[in-house]
Amino acid sequence: MAHIYMHFDFADEENAQQARHKLDVWKQAFRLDKKLQYKLERPEEADAEEDSTSADAAAGAKDAEKPKSKSKSQNRKKSGRTEDGSEGNGTGNVSLLVRLYFSSHEKLSEQRWLDRIPTEDPFKSASPKVLRQGDAGFEEALKQFSDLD
Repeated sequence: MAHIYMHFDFADEENAQQARHKLDVWKQAFRLDKKLQYKLERPEEADAEEDSTSADAAAGAKDAEKPKSKSKSQNRKKSGRTEDGSEGNGTGNVSLLVRLYFSSHEKLSEQRWLDRIPTEDPFKSASPKVLRQGDAGFEEALKQFSDLD
């Protein structure tokens, strides 16, 4: 049983979430729990989360003294807007890494999913890249999939 990875680069969060939702629907409808797995990677969000975590910790210490007051960063976070008033949660590149894991007697199902996923609507615009075992970049995809949680 070999893994096959499909790598998609989405230009915005909305398309990535639509793709994630479609994968969830397929997993449930076709009972593909272990055979179809995916992980999302948001490169610039990881840096922003670390900054906001330290800012939230400092704000949390101040809020402990005054339980009824809220800091500006918490209000912006809830509304999803940044200081300049633009939406902060709908932009940025998002990578989706999909792993197909079918057994050797399920070659037809594996090929059907390999053909189907890149042709569906949210996946078309994401420049799909299929990585099979032995291809250049397969080991990198394997490491990346195991590192993401």
